[in-house]
Amino acid sequence: MSGKLTTHVLDISKGLPAKNLKVELWRLGPERSLLKTVATNSDGRVDAPLLAEGNVESGEYELVFYVADYFREQCVGDGETPFLDKVPIRFGIADTNSHYHVPLLVAPGGYSTYRGS
Repeated sequence: MSGKLTTHVLDISKGLPAKNLKVELWRLGPERSLLKTVATNSDGRVDAPLLAEGNVESGEYELVFYVADYFREQCVGDGETPFLDKVPIRFGIADTNSHYHVPLLVAPGGYSTYRGS
């Protein structure tokens, strides 16, 4: 069994998946390194796991969600500085054979996350 990392984003202000939202995956450690940049599809998911097939290593990671850009594309806000710009979620991977799912529930004024399944 091989582990994997997945994510999805829901726009809870509309009750819909957040499509075309930019997401970066970073590996943390002595140096912070960018592993991947993707965008969510029409279902608010990425088309393939962010990590899979032996690429999952134990350690600390960060997902950065570009929510201000997404809400600008949705014409949300009045053009002023948004309350949320980039939402970083830092998490650890201990078991490289497990499925780690990190969803983001977002609105212009707040967000929530949890370890999904």
